[in-house]
Formats: sequence, structure tokens, C-alpha cells
Amino acid sequence: MRIALLTETFLPKVDGIVNTLCRLLEYLQEKGHQSILIAPHGTPEVYADTRIVPATAVPFPFYPELKMVLPWTNVARHLDPFQPDIVHVLNPLSIGLAGINYARMRNLPLVASYHTDIPGFVARWGFPYISDLFWTYLRWLHNRSNLNLAPSQATQRDLVQRGFNNVKIWSRGVDTTLFHPNKKTIEWRRKLTAGNGYAPLLLYVGRLSKEKRIDWLLPIVKRIPGVRLAIVGDGPQRVYLESLFSGTSTVFTGYLRGEELARAYASADIFVFPAANETFGNVILEAMASGLPVVAPRSGGVMDSVIDRYTGYLFEPEDPLAMIGAVRRLLDHRQVSERMRSLAREIALKRSWSSIMDGLLEDYRCVIRQYTTIKTSLPSWKWIKT
Repeated sequence: MRIALLTETFLPKVDGIVNTLCRLLEYLQEKGHQSILIAPHGTPEVYADTRIVPATAVPFPFYPELKMVLPWTNVARHLDPFQPDIVHVLNPLSIGLAGINYARMRNLPLVASYHTDIPGFVARWGFPYISDLFWTYLRWLHNRSNLNLAPSQATQRDLVQRGFNNVKIWSRGVDTTLFHPNKKTIEWRRKLTAGNGYAPLLLYVGRLSKEKRIDWLLPIVKRIPGVRLAIVGDGPQRVYLESLFSGTSTVFTGYLRGEELARAYASADIFVFPAANETFGNVILEAMASGLPVVAPRSGGVMDSVIDRYTGYLFEPEDPLAMIGAVRRLLDHRQVSERMRSLAREIALKRSWSSIMDGLLEDYRCVIRQYTTIKTSLPSWKWIKT
């Protein structure tokens, strides 16, 4: 199979979309499929044998970390020689529109995957009317595809309710060999607690930006005696947050990857995640694979992974006091916490990347078969332009 992929974000940026896309490219290489990726400039030239075509991009006004490629970018000069069997646009916004137009003009089957709740972020930032415009635009984009993919049941329900067509779940996996409880070390506990390796250690991993609500963690370290907090990640709010948490028992590590990230997870006691607009939450599954109970909002894709009172505690999304209470319960009841550690790991073991990607490839094949059947059953003039 020859697969053309277009993404709004890729390396060196670190987020759930990039992590998922890297896994997909590695899987395609392993299975012997051919792929090409068009992404905003600044990316590596090749990843997992996939040629990466850089496209000139500018920062997205509401979210500077996201780079926008102009939607009229000529992608055909790269994709025509490749002769794809299918086009997959990831999180379509600007370059995704170019990919959608290309697929429609070339009569190619098209898959679009929804990854980030940008309308939800915009509404949370105080622009509800602009959020409505985003939903209208995204619905128009996605409904030009043959298949839409959502990362979780909650996101699938939301998209269907908002008028998105043909929505199927493409979930996420986790590397349970890399993320493992046995990666715990006293050295990493000392590093993440600023030297007090025996103090209770809470962990956050993710982007440091406003919509993640990391400031919600401040009352925890102020109100619960002896607790330590490690914040792993980077982003536009890092300087602000370092100032906000100044004087508390909080350690900022910046981005961690690979073994270092795995050791950070395994060396903590509880994973705390305040963000309420997650379409999935890859870091949740990584924490669970590392044997951590999770405290997170009862919203979005998080609910596909965390089972309340079984692998962690879910709190009402706009109730920070409930989050603090959940952390207290885990710290006060160590037997419950230990049971949740074991159960979290068991759940994660059932979420392999290979099974997730096997399902995606079958979806590709199904879309190609259906599209070919429809196309060949109609007069050719109807397929000149769509």
C-alpha cells in the first residue's frame, strides 16, 4: 500500500499527535508499506524510511506552537510522483485542506483523523464565538473525507453530535516494555523531589500551556504537607509557571524522552492531570503502564483509559477541590493506591501499538475497497471533479 500523509505538526515538536504519527511510520516500515509525509518545515528529512517533505509554515495565531502551512500549497508536485493509494490528513486545519483538495481532484480515497480539541481550547481561552466558527470549519473539512477517525469514545460521540459523518475510533497504544514499573530508581526520585527521595511524589507530564490548567496543581503542594511535585514538559507557559511555583517543592525538568521519561514515570507515586479538553491523553496510558494511579477529570478521552476507583480517581472537570481530595485519598490509603497501581498496569498491557495500527491498516483497506467499488460503478464523467 502507498500512503500519503499530511500533518499539521511533526518533530521536533513533542505531543500526542507526533508520538502517534511516529508510531505509525515505524509500523508502516515494519510491515513493508510505502509512505510519504508532508509537514511544516523544520522536520527531519526522513523518519522510519518515510520521506518527509517540508512545507513553509507560519505560527497559528491562537496557538503559536502549531505551525500553519498555507492551504493552497502545491502538494501535487510531491504526491503525484509518489502515486498514493490513499490520502490521510491528520488534524486537518491548513495543510490538511491542501491534502483534502488533492485527494478530491485526483479521485483518491481520503481519511481524516481528529486529534486536538482546538475549538474547546479557544472557548476555554475566552472566545466562544470563534470556537463555533472553528467547529463549522472543521465539520466542513472532515465531511469531505470518506472516513473520519476519532481517538476515543467520548470524542467520537462529540463529533457525531456536531454533525461529523462516518466517524470511527482509532485509539492509541502504549509501549509497555519502555514504560514499566521496574524503571523506578531512588536516583530519579531524588532528582524529581530535589533530594528528598522518600517524600510522596506527584507527577505531571505534558505541554506547559494554558489549556492544560497546570496552575491547578499549586494548591496541592501548598495544602498537602510533605508532598513533592515534578512537572515534565515544556511550552509557552513554562516561565510563568516556574515563577508561580517558586518557593514550593516543585521540580521542572523540561522535555524528557525514552528511558529518562520512563524512569520519571516509574519513580513517581501518583500521576495528576488537570486538563479537561483531551481527545485521548497518551500520557495517561504511559503513566498507567508505569504502574501509576491516575487523578484526572471526568471528561474527554481520559475516560477511555481511567476507570474511576479502579485505576485512579476521576473528578468533576471544573472542581479543583475534588482533584485535591482525590490526591489526598490516594496518599492516605496506600493499600488502595497499591491496588490501583497493579490494575493500571493490567489495563495498559491490553493496549499494544501493533493491534491499534493493525486496525488502522484494515480501515485503509476497507476505504480503498469501498471507494474503488463506488467509483467504478458510476459513469466516469462524475469523477472528473468533486
